[in-house]
Amino acid sequence: MALSEPARAALAQMGIVSPTPIQRQAIPPLLAGHDLIAEAPTGSGKTLAFGLPLAERIDARRRAVQALVLVPTRELAVQVEQVLGILGQHQGFRTVVITGGRSAVVQTQALRAGAQVVVGTPGRILDLLQCGALVLGQIRLLVLDEADEMLDRGFAPDVERILARVPANRQTALFSATVPDWVSTTAGRHLRNPATARVAPVAAEAPAIEQLVYEVPDGQRLTALKTLLDARGAGTTLVFGRTKHGVKQLCRRLEALGYPVAALQGNLSQNARDRVMADFRSGRVPILVATNVAARGLDVDHIERVINYELPETPELFTHRVGRTGRMGRAGTAVTLLGPADLPRWAQFERALGRALPRAAWPTLDAALPPSQQAQPAAIQGRPAPAASRSRPASTAAARHHAGAPRAYPFRSRAADDQPAAAPRRRRRRGVARA
Repeated sequence: MALSEPARAALAQMGIVSPTPIQRQAIPPLLAGHDLIAEAPTGSGKTLAFGLPLAERIDARRRAVQALVLVPTRELAVQVEQVLGILGQHQGFRTVVITGGRSAVVQTQALRAGAQVVVGTPGRILDLLQCGALVLGQIRLLVLDEADEMLDRGFAPDVERILARVPANRQTALFSATVPDWVSTTAGRHLRNPATARVAPVAAEAPAIEQLVYEVPDGQRLTALKTLLDARGAGTTLVFGRTKHGVKQLCRRLEALGYPVAALQGNLSQNARDRVMADFRSGRVPILVATNVAARGLDVDHIERVINYELPETPELFTHRVGRTGRMGRAGTAVTLLGPADLPRWAQFERALGRALPRAAWPTLDAALPPSQQAQPAAIQGRPAPAASRSRPASTAAARHHAGAPRAYPFRSRAADDQPAAAPRRRRRRGVARA
């Protein structure tokens, strides 16, 4: 590839020898100046796929913002900036992260000092644009990372306002793990004859993430989660909830039960979010309970297991959640818990995913038996579910589980499980903000 010597030196510092498939497809058209729509699985190297061409476009002698990378979360902004920062060290340009939760004064000072690359979230970017602290009149390259979310209803109005302030002759690149048809249609308004790059998960990579789905009776969801957490391995576990309030409450309950857990949700201050992520990355806190704020771009290599405690709103978010484990071909497990009310929506998810995932009933019927006579799901025992369970209905799989081997981690009683209506009453009174 036509990369400069400083770029090659940066790659050597990062220990990167050869490009990933998405980098092979995306870098040449971006270096040639084409717009691009790129789709590739999580953990496939998308940041460098746009980061290397971006770095080649920057004129380090000009003290003006020349590249803008828009991302949906603060955590992703930090991760992207870390990669671009290494490229900037070798090629002489400066980067700045502009997100909410941080001092706007400090960010403004960094811009005045001559930062040439901005990585940020739409809200704060728009704030600084409107007050004149950020000027985008010399932008050469605009990147929408996690493009499907950036162009969806939540972010779209702010993104459209930002795009109106960027030169029309810019180069534009869209990157995401999922690019639904509507994204391509929407992108047509902002891109000029874009090239495309698409890398589907290859068959050899599919088994890297073993997906298991359990039907859990009403009132037993927390019991099932505790059993899964009791059997966790040496890596970290990421538990997804649906709302900020629900994640905070679940974290408090698990803390009270003695689990080493932290919560990541949008109401935390930026300093608190940074501390949580630092503890999770280092392994000091091996269990993270999070909203969908952690579903995109979270780059923690040792996430051993993802647990969907509650279903997300869309199949695309489900794909992003599951992609937090099994990154770069590493093995991982994704467990999804379904209550009776979730079953109709789960059928829609499977249709959208184009496949049915292995599913079984959670074996709670033997809860009254002595521990030595109780059975547990194979995924909890630390081995894949038997192949037979993949083709049997849930009721048959459940019967087989109950006749299986002794369980090392007996189920707890329902005393600590999801309880009464206090939380729902509070929810009706105060409302629940989405992550």
